[in-house]
Amino acid sequence: MKRAWICAAILVMVSALWVGNSPLTAAAAGNAADEAAIRKVLEGQAAEWNRGDLDAFMTGYWNSPDVEFVSGGGVTRGYADVLKRYKQGYPTQEKMGKLTFTDLEIHVECATSAYAVGQFHLELPPDNPTGWFTLNFRKFKDGWKVVVDHTSSAPKKTVQ
Repeated sequence: MKRAWICAAILVMVSALWVGNSPLTAAAAGNAADEAAIRKVLEGQAAEWNRGDLDAFMTGYWNSPDVEFVSGGGVTRGYADVLKRYKQGYPTQEKMGKLTFTDLEIHVECATSAYAVGQFHLELPPDNPTGWFTLNFRKFKDGWKVVVDHTSSAPKKTVQ
């Protein structure tokens, strides 16, 4: 009987060590690190927006002719054109307002692909625009970058 208990104890210890070093545990740790890295990109973008620095804000996007921004106005393709669109829509820091993100969910699909869903809010009277976004991220040598941004603005509130 004593031998059975010792064998059972060894089996439990070996199982615990295997689970602790399993690919599933490593993947979960990798997902948590990737999620944190993506959150850092978004926090940096909000800070850069709020400083009025669209060039720095855009470093969160893939600098490629294949990056896409999708909205009710259509699809804008290419890093230069997406930056131009932002600069036309928000030509000064005063016209940019203060950006915050809420309801942020980050889903890491694999080691090089993830997406984020959330709500944006611009403190920009009188309308204070808000809406939802889905950002597709890809991991490059220099970190996670937005490759597709689909942003939908909520209808403007009317004052009666």
